[in-house]
Amino acid sequence: MRTVKGPTDHVVVVGAGLAGLSAALHLLGAGRQVTVVERDLLPGGRAGLLGRGGYRMDTGPTVLTMPDLVEDAFAAVGHRLSDRLELIPLHPAYRARYADGTQLDVHTDAAAMEAEIERFAGAREAVGYQALRTWLERLYAVQMRRFIDANFDSPLQLLHPDLARLAALGGFGRLDARVGHFIKDERLRRVFTFQALYAGVPPSRALAAYAVIAYMDTVAGVYFPRGGMHALPRALADSAAEAGAEFRYGHTVSRLERSGERITAVVTDQGRFPCDAVVLTPDLPDSYRLLGRAPHRPLALRHSPSAVILHAGTDRTWPGLAHHTISFGAAWKKTFHELTHGSLMSDPSLLITRPTSTDPDLAPPGKHLHYILAPCPNTDVGPGTEEWRQLAPRYRDSLLNTLEHRGMAGLASAIEAEGMVTPLDWTAQGHAAGTPFSAAHTFSQTGPFRPRNLVRGTDNAVLAGCGTTPGVGVPTVIISGKLAAARITGTRPARPSPRPVRQAPRPVAAPDAATGAPA
Repeated sequence: MRTVKGPTDHVVVVGAGLAGLSAALHLLGAGRQVTVVERDLLPGGRAGLLGRGGYRMDTGPTVLTMPDLVEDAFAAVGHRLSDRLELIPLHPAYRARYADGTQLDVHTDAAAMEAEIERFAGAREAVGYQALRTWLERLYAVQMRRFIDANFDSPLQLLHPDLARLAALGGFGRLDARVGHFIKDERLRRVFTFQALYAGVPPSRALAAYAVIAYMDTVAGVYFPRGGMHALPRALADSAAEAGAEFRYGHTVSRLERSGERITAVVTDQGRFPCDAVVLTPDLPDSYRLLGRAPHRPLALRHSPSAVILHAGTDRTWPGLAHHTISFGAAWKKTFHELTHGSLMSDPSLLITRPTSTDPDLAPPGKHLHYILAPCPNTDVGPGTEEWRQLAPRYRDSLLNTLEHRGMAGLASAIEAEGMVTPLDWTAQGHAAGTPFSAAHTFSQTGPFRPRNLVRGTDNAVLAGCGTTPGVGVPTVIISGKLAAARITGTRPARPSPRPVRQAPRPVAAPDAATGAPA
């Protein structure tokens, strides 16, 4: 594994999102002095916090899987997750609601899910689910250590027996077809293939290897931190600060000072921070701009679809909602075609998260919080930022109308506080193509072909975050911080087997600070 050259005693981490915080903890654990500079006034990055009228709204991801990766970050400095964060397992992990009126609860417990599938689609599909679950477990075991939790220096590193094992499992076939090998019910297949949206590729074209995301969602378990998802970066930042990291919030990085091929200092609008090495976690265009160079690629990066997020604090809720509810439209293949070819969904599939069903303290007493995520095209192929300026109010009303017709009657009149995020906002935050999901996981942008975390022409800079290795999603972003740290320290701790997450003896409150635009 290639590492940065020269001394690495003092590392400046640019960005206090999940990738930067993971990198900071692993660097601290390896004995490095760490300074974290962050443009916002609190940690989190995309996993930020928006306060409106007593409601605490998570501005970024709402689904937490693979908590053992978070445990590893805390363990790097001798801390325990259970002392800092209470993780609540969600049962069901999701509720799927379909246009034909049927409903399926997605359980991560094998027996519970088998029984639910038999009720929903019959005994034959339940048997198929058993085989599918076994396949997902084998797929994960082959991929994680060799292809996900790994720094690549060359595509030749793929030439390993695990590549043959992955091929034997059908990992290079198509996702939808491979899942269809086990289960035939089209409604049921959606539960195990919609995750391809995170990869930016329709299930009919996505590699079957991406079913590893379905493993994380439907087998490994889904959790929610007490205090909301933003409690996760707050806990990581507190852990890093106690371990010796210096945090400088409200600092926007303006440039990097160089001496030849080495970064010698990070300069912000408020100060200068000398360094021996730097970890850059902004989106790729911003990181490359700071570095003054970008890698040459035969084809331009292709970006994932974006999303509109509507935060709604309401005076009521709807009992048919679980913590996470996926409201599927009747259209499916057409939906993915629209998203990847520049059209808003004509029959949208939506993720509705109701965090107050698990943690009522996120809203004023007796109130409720709903987070509605609607996938949409990125600005490379769909409406541009100026179009969204005009489109946003109409699209909000369209979403509310759709939800009212899908069982959430009275939603519009129940809203007391709200916030809306569109590709216009993602662009303002520096996300390329107006998407928080960064570069799509096409074959040519995955593994050793994804933008690497080492950039040629700079000896002591490393990238972390969803645009680089290994990719998009909370688990992979946390891994990216660890991999970036390994590039600096030259060490790579052995990854432990997944283990049960210890529950905290007491709840950890969400922070009081809740300012600014979505982060």
